[in-house]
Amino acid sequence: MNYDKFLQIFSIGTLCVLFSLMTLGGYVSSTGVGLSCPQWPLCPQGLIPSYEFLIEYIHRTIAATTGLLVFLTMVFVLRGRHSTKPTKLFSIIAAAAVVGQITLGAIVINEKLHADLVTAHLGLGLILYSSMIFVVINIFYTNVNLKSLQPSNLSSQDSDSRVSFSNK
Repeated sequence: MNYDKFLQIFSIGTLCVLFSLMTLGGYVSSTGVGLSCPQWPLCPQGLIPSYEFLIEYIHRTIAATTGLLVFLTMVFVLRGRHSTKPTKLFSIIAAAAVVGQITLGAIVINEKLHADLVTAHLGLGLILYSSMIFVVINIFYTNVNLKSLQPSNLSSQDSDSRVSFSNK
């Protein structure tokens, strides 16, 4: 598998995990289990929580995984030969938003789910999600353009146009 195809698959996977995290975050917020783990970053009883802390623990675990995936996406985009400047910029914005989300998530817990902080956490999450959508779309768009510029595609288009001219 070439690097561009790998980057497409990896970035779409990251976006799917991020969407799952946001969905679970909405569930955590709406059901009021956000303070079931009143300490940050771990729940009471250490790394493996009891059943009563499970939903919040899963949210935090998926958040850590998502953060790692967003950072890896940024690294892969920055290393990619065909990555455009806007794609690189938005991957950096997404990674910065992850750092902000982690920090803000900790503050939200420590401030006992203050409504303004929860709203800011959601808003920053939307910036992160929008940035990742931009990155994914640009990666796919760049790869489509690269495929259309490959010599094998150009020569087949030229031969098709010669055929159509010869039939006239």
